[in-house]
Amino acid sequence: MALEQMEIVYRLLAATLLGAIVGFERELRRTAAGIRTLSIVCLGSAMFTLIALMASTGTDQNPGIITASIITGIGFLGAGSILRTTSDVKGLTTAASIWLVAAVGMAVGYGFYYEAFIVTILAVIVLAMVKLVEVEYFNKGQKRKLG
Repeated sequence: MALEQMEIVYRLLAATLLGAIVGFERELRRTAAGIRTLSIVCLGSAMFTLIALMASTGTDQNPGIITASIITGIGFLGAGSILRTTSDVKGLTTAASIWLVAAVGMAVGYGFYYEAFIVTILAVIVLAMVKLVEVEYFNKGQKRKLG
């Protein structure tokens, strides 16, 4: 699948924008991974996916090998954002957000704009709206002991 240069630019811009949208919500919560981090993760994921597509064009190479490597690499990045103390765990939502925007970047890299947009909107809804429910009904704003 040969891609035109403008299509590549559109995909990279879309990935950056969608990562920024999720990052904006994370900035509102003052988390470590905000607009810059999630935009860069999404953009990098899209670029690796584009490289996989372009490198496999006209060959029998499988672009899935590179995209599988993205998932592994992002797993290490996400794991590094999780902190556990004797009584608390922090960074799980940040790690999940990093993992999610990598998937969004991969979707955009493959040209699945609609799906990437829907996932971005759903992620922002979950991150923003569910937090309100958690605070109201489950006292998630308070410290709690690990069992």
